[in-house]
This record gives sequence, C-alpha cells and structure tokens, in this order.
Amino acid sequence: MNNDFESGQDWEDEEFISKSQVKREMVALQKLGERLVAMKSSALNEVPMSEELRAAIDHAQAINAKEAKRRQLQFIGKLMRREDADAISASIEQFDTSSERYARELHLLENWRERLLTDNKALTEFLNEYPQVDIQALRNLIRAAQKDLKNGKNTGQQKKLFRLLKESIRFE
Repeated sequence: MNNDFESGQDWEDEEFISKSQVKREMVALQKLGERLVAMKSSALNEVPMSEELRAAIDHAQAINAKEAKRRQLQFIGKLMRREDADAISASIEQFDTSSERYARELHLLENWRERLLTDNKALTEFLNEYPQVDIQALRNLIRAAQKDLKNGKNTGQQKKLFRLLKESIRFE
C-alpha cells in the first residue's frame, strides 16, 4: 500500500486546493457578479467583460422573481470563472463610492478644481500634466466659475468644471 503519508511526501510542496477553498473562490466570484448586476448600465460599459457575461448581467437586471434571480446569479458566478476577476474588480472599484480609490480620485479632482479657481499658475501645471484637455472649454469654465464665486451665485459652473476635469483625467 503506497499512500502519500507513508512515502513521506510533503503536502505543502504541491498546490493542493481544498474543496472549501474552491467553494470560497466560487462564492467570491458570485458576489463580484452580484456587484456587477447592481451597477448602472453606463458604468457597466466601462467594465472589461465578455459579451456573454454582459448579456447574463442584463438578463439578471430584468428578472424580478427571487428564485430565478438567484439561479441567474449562480450562472453569472459560473461565467465569472472565465473572466479576469482582478480587472473587473478594479474597474468596479472606480464606481464604488465607498472605496479608497474613489475617495482619492474625488479628492484629486476637488483639489484641481479649487487650485484652478484660486491660483493662476495652476492652469499651466494642469495643462502640462493633462495636455489632452480642451483648453478653450477649460478656460471658459474657469472664468464662469470664478465669476459665480465673485458674485455669490451658483449657476452650476463649478459642477461643469468638475465634470470636465473628470473627463480629462484618466484614472487607471
């Protein structure tokens, strides 16, 4: 009788994955799929995934019956095995308002907006760092937002400036 215990084989040397570990990984993929189903369609367009997975997610979003939705989520979890879960997770994080990454990006955008409105040198720095921005639109929004601040009005120019900054700064 030749078993691994008698032969002295070290179990740590092999890549042994327990049944429990496999199940934990499958549950994690299903949870990731649930997060995808909860996302808005516009945000889903930014997530790298196969067409088959996207179709399954769209179908799950349309389902109202509890048991049917549960089965569809299991199917999505199964499809997730063939996807790049790390890339999907990173992409989801940029839309997750509770994530650290989202907070960092938001602070960076707010800091740039504040600097552009208060410091004349900030525009040159911003253009050096993000040359792809529409310079004319940026200048117009800065002037309009500064005018609003000076007059104590809120016509939405600061919000428009924030949106332009968000479009100009590509977070990876």
